[in-house]
Amino acid sequence: MSRKGNCLDNAVMENFFGLLKSELLYLQKFESMEHFQLELLDYLDYYNNRCIKTKLKGLSPAIHRQQAPSAA
Repeated sequence: MSRKGNCLDNAVMENFFGLLKSELLYLQKFESMEHFQLELLDYLDYYNNRCIKTKLKGLSPAIHRQQAPSAA
């Protein structure tokens, strides 16, 4: 839970939802809720497994997570 009055606590999620809106929601019309759900699942797969992030040194989030040392 974020701290009251601290917008930086939600910065990562705000960025993600901004990308989701601009890359998926605003670009197409959905025929039904099922169509939207399928497109959303496809976008989440793309974002987590195929989308290359400069901040992650050219890796996708999933690959970066696999390579990160686990906290013991």
